[in-house]
Amino acid sequence: MPATDPIDFYFDFSSPYGYLAATRINAIGAKHERRVKWRPILLGPAFKASGNSPLISQPLKGAYAERDFRRTARFMGVPYKQPDPFPIGTQNAARAFYWIDDRDPLQAHRFAMTCFATYFAQGIDISSAEKVAELAAHVGLDREEILAVVSDPAVKDRLKREVEASLQKGVFGSPYIIVDGEPFWGSDRLDQVQAWLDTGGF
Repeated sequence: MPATDPIDFYFDFSSPYGYLAATRINAIGAKHERRVKWRPILLGPAFKASGNSPLISQPLKGAYAERDFRRTARFMGVPYKQPDPFPIGTQNAARAFYWIDDRDPLQAHRFAMTCFATYFAQGIDISSAEKVAELAAHVGLDREEILAVVSDPAVKDRLKREVEASLQKGVFGSPYIIVDGEPFWGSDRLDQVQAWLDTGGF
């Protein structure tokens, strides 16, 4: 019998490679009639747990990474503008996402893609609660309601639990994709994800 479990797609809204993977992951899932479960995380706790740091801040790697962000986007045919500031805190976007997703996953996906496009295609900072509420309004949500949501202690706790759960599953970067228990890290692993789904594993 074909597998039917969802594909888990972990990402941070400030991750260029998360953005690039986001433009393809749903199509990959749809080809195999597999739902993609979008799971925003915060890279800060992941970096702390793994002893890592943002690529852009690492000696030697930083300049290469910024070049690779642009080149990979061109290769994939995805609009890209290196944002400034970069990286940013994305807890407001992630909190809003989970609240929306609990009510309407399709609307949550539209919200996520709006956030990604605003930050990485337009270079506009999406870190503030006000900006997140504005972007949510673009996909039909109530701005004032989202402003309240992102400061709600219950919603904050929900994101904290999601981040902790991701660490328990070994998630240390963005994007991090799990297919039937098999983990794939990075947008450059999308072809492997596709092949894994095509063949049932290798």
